[in-house]
Amino acid sequence: MTYTVKAVADLAHVTVRTLHHYDRIGLLSPESVSHAGYRLYSDADLERLQQILFFRELGFSLREIGEIVNSPDFDRREALREHRRLLEQRIERLERLIEVVDHTLQNLDGEDNMDKRGMFSAFDDPQQQEYRKEARARWGKKVDDSYEGLAKMSEEQRAAVWAESQAITQGMAELVGRDPGDAEVQALVDRWYKLMNRHFWSCSLEAFRCLGESYVQDARFTAFYENVKPGLAVFMRDAMKAYSDRLEAQA
Repeated sequence: MTYTVKAVADLAHVTVRTLHHYDRIGLLSPESVSHAGYRLYSDADLERLQQILFFRELGFSLREIGEIVNSPDFDRREALREHRRLLEQRIERLERLIEVVDHTLQNLDGEDNMDKRGMFSAFDDPQQQEYRKEARARWGKKVDDSYEGLAKMSEEQRAAVWAESQAITQGMAELVGRDPGDAEVQALVDRWYKLMNRHFWSCSLEAFRCLGESYVQDARFTAFYENVKPGLAVFMRDAMKAYSDRLEAQA
């Protein structure tokens, strides 16, 4: 079966522009082109695209992904197993972050006596470094070390990151109801995107857009944002999508 570029974009929740870019750089080229000049993708192309998106989600650059999936030693089944393991570890990390958020909110309400060390316990995750090293060893490529940044910070630096995250969330809450593309809204989203890339993980625009979707699709994220202000989860999702779409269009 073959698929047009628009059909693939709809299936994979990426933009047509992104697929054209992947074709230009040789990362994902369609199996054939019709007499009318339309790109036609095969089932094998869709499988390759899935791998590309998994690697992007894990923070690999397009150059690194190309080297990995084009390697004669690349094993799709083994790669999927590794993707699953790393994603499970990311879920565990997010659950710890959510737990700290909940305790912090209870502390603010006087319901929980949280010590200073507990405020930052979820950020100290030495296992993350080991997982990234294992991924490097398995795929033999250099991986962005920003994933490990928080574990190397001092307590004061972590406090600053936490304060910035809180300020952005509160700022967005105050703007709920505005156009997601509003300049003030987008300025806060830009701060969030840059904070993510500096301190949490190497986040592509596609991954950032998907992260926004998770704020609505993942009940844990939704509960967190809705507890800050009703409607914030959807507002964050829409604003992050507008940000990603705008920057991709400018690329």
